[in-house]
Amino acid sequence: MKMTLSLLAGTLALLASSALPTLAADQEISWIYCGDKIDPIHEKYIKEWEGKNAGFKVVPEVVGWAQCQDKATTLAAAGTPVAMAYVGSRTLKEFAQNDMIVPVPMTDEEKASYYPNIVDTVTFDDNQWGVPVAFSTKALYWNKDLFKAAGLDPETAPKTWAEEVAFAKQIKEKTGTAGYGLPAKTFDNTMHQFMHWVYTNNGKVIDGDKIVIDSPEVLAALQAYKDITPYSVEGATAYEQNEIRAIFLDGKVAMIQAGSGAAARLKETKINWGVAPLPLGPAAKGEGTLLITDSLAVFKGSGVEEKAIEFAKFITSPGPQGEYELQGGAGLTPLRPSAKVDEFVKADPSWKPFIDGIAFGGPEPLFTDYKGFQNVMIELVQAVVTGKAEPADALKKAAADLEQYK
Repeated sequence: MKMTLSLLAGTLALLASSALPTLAADQEISWIYCGDKIDPIHEKYIKEWEGKNAGFKVVPEVVGWAQCQDKATTLAAAGTPVAMAYVGSRTLKEFAQNDMIVPVPMTDEEKASYYPNIVDTVTFDDNQWGVPVAFSTKALYWNKDLFKAAGLDPETAPKTWAEEVAFAKQIKEKTGTAGYGLPAKTFDNTMHQFMHWVYTNNGKVIDGDKIVIDSPEVLAALQAYKDITPYSVEGATAYEQNEIRAIFLDGKVAMIQAGSGAAARLKETKINWGVAPLPLGPAAKGEGTLLITDSLAVFKGSGVEEKAIEFAKFITSPGPQGEYELQGGAGLTPLRPSAKVDEFVKADPSWKPFIDGIAFGGPEPLFTDYKGFQNVMIELVQAVVTGKAEPADALKKAAADLEQYK
């Protein structure tokens, strides 16, 4: 437990007046751990680290996904921060600018150990503000039987947006089944889903502190959204991505973009499916995807910041992190390349598209008010898919609205 100055003074006075030996209490590194329970692999490595760091004890507090980040924020704002918390990397800029967290700078060697662009998810002002601990990417899933029923080659996924729209149109017209699943509910992953299109056309939302969303690359992505909407699941604003995935698992939509978890569920169904890299826009330089990471943030004022940074880097280092990611059913895209990852992909080739998209992928844009940014992006998508605004007009409005949140 962290000792206050008055308690420390009292302890020293007691030691001075007594010949009896006194054992000092371990200093605690409190950790808000999101989820239902602590992963056994993390438990194992917590014990290993404690064994090498006498006088320090890592104390995880398991908090449900819906509350964990809010709890970390509330404690920090109240002046009673935890040492470390699991947070969405998207929030790091906001935490840092409110002086709630400390930098967790990486060496060049540490940066080079990750796949390309991942360190960007925790970086702004040329410094890192967290250590990535979980990573996800997306790929395109297609229903081979619906492709065949529509007269398409069931073994060939679309490689470009133009093909994707054309395939969706043909499937809808030939089979009466939705060709694509486009989620546009007022929900965070509506923004995420659109960002995958942005990054498969070499687009950006923000560059440093400059809003650059009103660009030909992003306009093309928004136009493609408009073009595919008539052949998508009806009533897009009623669905978020997991609800769209459920429709795909029921065989009622031909194509969706989803994470690796969909593959695990599909293996338990009778659907004849395939998975491929996300189709590319006309300005793409290579396979891309939105790179979403969660990170361990070290909070300011706990008194154990240096040891918390040391532990955060240890628990996410190649050995422990690789074991955590590659366990059966974890569903996490690996953060780093390795021989073990190569073996993993060879054993289960459905993972390859999720890794191939990293090279030209991009991070979640960092804003000082992330929810404000998210809401602008959701409004942008909804305006276009419902026909309330043309893509160019909606994009200009979004660019202006984002200025207040950068």
